[in-house]
Amino acid sequence: MPLTRDRAKPAVPFGGIYRLIDFPLSNLVNSGYLRIVVLTQYKSHSLDRHIAQTWRLSGMLGNYVAPVPAQQRKGKNWFLGSADAIYQSLNLIDDERPDIVVVVGADHVYRMDFHQMVAHHIASGAPLTVAGIRQPRHLADQFGVIEVDQERGSISAFKEKPKDAEGLADSPNEILASMGNYVFDADALVDAVRADADRLDSRHDMGGDIVPAFVEAGRAGFYDFRDNNVPGSTERDRDYWRDVGTLDVYYEANQDLIAITPVFNLYNRSWPLITGSTGLPPAKFIHSGPGRVGHAADSFVSPGVIVSGATASRSVLSPGCYLHSWASVSDSVLLHGVSVGRHAQVHRCIVDKNVVIEENAQIGLDPARDIERGFVVTDGGVTVIPKGTRVSA
Repeated sequence: MPLTRDRAKPAVPFGGIYRLIDFPLSNLVNSGYLRIVVLTQYKSHSLDRHIAQTWRLSGMLGNYVAPVPAQQRKGKNWFLGSADAIYQSLNLIDDERPDIVVVVGADHVYRMDFHQMVAHHIASGAPLTVAGIRQPRHLADQFGVIEVDQERGSISAFKEKPKDAEGLADSPNEILASMGNYVFDADALVDAVRADADRLDSRHDMGGDIVPAFVEAGRAGFYDFRDNNVPGSTERDRDYWRDVGTLDVYYEANQDLIAITPVFNLYNRSWPLITGSTGLPPAKFIHSGPGRVGHAADSFVSPGVIVSGATASRSVLSPGCYLHSWASVSDSVLLHGVSVGRHAQVHRCIVDKNVVIEENAQIGLDPARDIERGFVVTDGGVTVIPKGTRVSA
């Protein structure tokens, strides 16, 4: 919140022209997996619309990306958790009859070749394989933490968001975090979610219930994200993964894109990140008189943006933004259709869609005043302006 006030998190715009859902879908499609369902429930209209308009694969070849809402197929409940979402959608597996099912989260930013993970899964013989990545130990309470039996390559323990996680033997300040990406033998997945549905003490969650059950039975294998080699990746960005679960992480992940040497490189043509066309004209920079130069530096400037005698620095400008004369936008993320008035100043902000920042307004320069005005200010000092707000001076 407030970015998820009107939309599901995977539908949140990111990096100017993308939505978070585009990253896992691009990874699956680039991996050669072209029969994909997206299980949706919470405020899913913009997510469903984006998938319908953008992710149209060839039906002639039997390929599809299909949003599937909660349908109460197993009773009167909506999805009670991620495992229950799969349980209530088992008809999809019955229809396709796959040998293997890949299950991924829909709101992470990364590149990954799932074909390599599936090959590892098949070779291991385990009915479940969990992808893991090294993360700082102090963040352990935000993830499912994996402990690995190095001799067998299996998971010996799985702890959901522990407060007292132990560091790795070769790196005491790091832990292995689950990425929320799983490869299952289809029959093992079906049996697991059916058994879970009958448990009264279950939260019906993949990470909280299904994975620990496989670990306890000695049937969970581990896949190290460091072993995944995506074409075109560099040493700087090959292990990049962000769980965009907080406003500060969302802000930092956007900033990672615009570094001079990007921490996450969107310009890898060997593994493209796919999204829909904006249908907007090119970005435009106008006015070049003294003290009134349309200028952007160290920034992403999307189609349809007009920088009219204003300055943008270290910022992401999404489609349709309009920066008026003498305005200044710095270290900020502006979503679609934001208007920044003359002489206005925007600093360290996330500004949601269709916000109007009036002439001479100042946002992000005085966090205490921003809070008084009812805006969210994160622990990292980022001010967040909700969708459709009009900000006065």
